[in-house]
Amino acid sequence: MSEQRPVIGICTALARANWGVWQEREAALLALTYIEAIQRAGGMAVMIPPDGRFEHDPDEILDVLDGLILAGGNDIDPAHYGADPHPETHHLVPERDRSELALATRAVERDMPVLGICRGMQLINVAFGGTLTQHLPEELGHEEHRRTPGSFDGSDHDVRLAPGSLAARAAGEELHGTKSHHHQGVATIGDGLVVTGRSTIDDLPEAIEAPGHRFVLGVQWHPEADEQSRVVGAIVEHARRYRSGRGNRSGRDYRSGRGSSYPAARTASVTRSA
Repeated sequence: MSEQRPVIGICTALARANWGVWQEREAALLALTYIEAIQRAGGMAVMIPPDGRFEHDPDEILDVLDGLILAGGNDIDPAHYGADPHPETHHLVPERDRSELALATRAVERDMPVLGICRGMQLINVAFGGTLTQHLPEELGHEEHRRTPGSFDGSDHDVRLAPGSLAARAAGEELHGTKSHHHQGVATIGDGLVVTGRSTIDDLPEAIEAPGHRFVLGVQWHPEADEQSRVVGAIVEHARRYRSGRGNRSGRDYRSGRGSSYPAARTASVTRSA
């Protein structure tokens, strides 16, 4: 019998979508490139839609996972970091934010491998108490981080990664070519996080990590869109070790006793993108 693949949970978006004869139906969505990247690396992908129960008991799903990926997608509700929405902050999905903040916080407590991609990096920063810049073009004076909305075409730029950092080890190099698609970014860094990657364009933080944990990494780019990238493979490998280390024990052995609910943000309207 072959060794069971590490189980990688990956959070989905909520959106209106069209497929077959169905039009504008509510759906839990994830680009197939995420799934393919996990599978290429030897992992088993499990899609995780928002679930209100996770806000109070994230262990219910984390018990069956060996690693967690926070995928890209909609803007995070600024209420979670004490700010009012910018006019360019759109398509807020509060139930997704609450669910993923609870999952990320608890996964870090359990020392489970966590990878945040684009929005996911921003969510890790918010979970650690950090803040976001809600519209980079206004602050930076250019659109280089999202040149073509809805496409990675022509989106490549380099990120310089700190020598010896988790980000550099995951990428396999210190000057890393990336595919970018975002209009928000990290502002104040969350407590316990360090910036280990910056854009060569403008010094924008593009990689953050949590020293002292086995694998907590946020990258502002999209490694799943690059078949040559090693970043998704890195979390799959760490998830394999995590799985091996816990053996047959229940994941609930990792409970910290500190609780895992994440305080709900102020009520916000839900507008979902297709």
